[in-house]
Amino acid sequence: MVVIKVENLGKKYIISHQQRERYTALRDVMAKGATRFGKKLLSPFTFHHSPFTDSKEDFWALKDVSFEIKQGERVGIIGRNGAGKTTLLKLLSRITEPTTGRITLKGRVASLLEVGTGFHPELTGRENIFLNGAILGMSKTEIKKKFDEIVDFAEIEKFLDTPVKRYSSGMYVRLAFAVAAHLEPEILVVDEVLAVGDAQFQKKCLGKMEDVGKGGRTVLFVSHNMASLRTLCNIGIILDKGNIIQLSEIEDAISKYTDITRVRDEVFNAIFLLNSQGEQIDYWPSNEPCSIEIKLSDILVNNIKAVDISLWANDVMISSASSDRLQEKTKFSKSDFVIFSFPIIPLATKTMYIDVGFRSFDNSYLNLYQRAKTYNVELNVNQFYVDSRLITQFPVKCEIKTDAI
Repeated sequence: MVVIKVENLGKKYIISHQQRERYTALRDVMAKGATRFGKKLLSPFTFHHSPFTDSKEDFWALKDVSFEIKQGERVGIIGRNGAGKTTLLKLLSRITEPTTGRITLKGRVASLLEVGTGFHPELTGRENIFLNGAILGMSKTEIKKKFDEIVDFAEIEKFLDTPVKRYSSGMYVRLAFAVAAHLEPEILVVDEVLAVGDAQFQKKCLGKMEDVGKGGRTVLFVSHNMASLRTLCNIGIILDKGNIIQLSEIEDAISKYTDITRVRDEVFNAIFLLNSQGEQIDYWPSNEPCSIEIKLSDILVNNIKAVDISLWANDVMISSASSDRLQEKTKFSKSDFVIFSFPIIPLATKTMYIDVGFRSFDNSYLNLYQRAKTYNVELNVNQFYVDSRLITQFPVKCEIKTDAI
């Protein structure tokens, strides 16, 4: 029986960016000055002007996510930080509402996402046990039957009548997990919050979640600990940038995620920024040309047709290039570097970042890394800078060399 059905689920957040206004035309300065003066006359004690302008950006933490989970399945949700794991759990726990899509749940859901989730800090441990049980729809009699088990599991008998706001984070988690696991929800949702507890308690929790799963209830568990996921879960979901990459048996999911992480780490450690003298640097120079050299990963070298790169400043793409624009098609080898050479770029920005993509022979992206590297810009006060919004594209030269560095 399917107990969780997710259809085209999406969650969008609005991100605000604050940027200082620079290089404004004289007419703009005069117009804004007149506006501020008028506002000051109307309300002299109100602060009106800020040297910052706000821009907003849509950020999809999850997008078009669909899957089904059957009763009794123990599901491990895997992904890097920012992949959308906690957002997914919050939506399933109905802590937040989805922007798009639909979630169908059959049964009561108990969740443990953050330290103190669902607890009232002014109430005692005893009172919070009954409060959480009531939230789950249990009667007072049902809660009393489980009460001793909860207290024994949490090991907080001495502090049972103390307000939970005085608990340590470890005590908080012990009690919260004990309540969530023992009040017999049909679906148990647990985030990485268990990392707060000590090793002995973590082992105890994993054993309890395994018992919950074997008892026919459903468990969703987020963790970066592959050993814990392997022990507890039988199904794995891999999330990346808000999308599901794979839903499979846990061993297959862990193997896939390990490969993804290994390739990503190899790529990120094989991108070098060089100045005009060929020396490695960790900042973007504003007064001389520079180049980015990418050492091809052993995993990728036989499977890619081209390497693409784009350079961004102030959320504007100011340069892009691809290795397949070379006149002579080159077959990559393990000692190859793809080199992208940039001219002097006199931009009014504090940071630059690059996206790097590796295209397969069918021209689809085998791997695409957004913000693969971010660089602070070395500003030269004697140099004139232009606003990146006024720029079309800076020319980039691409070449392939062997043993470049």
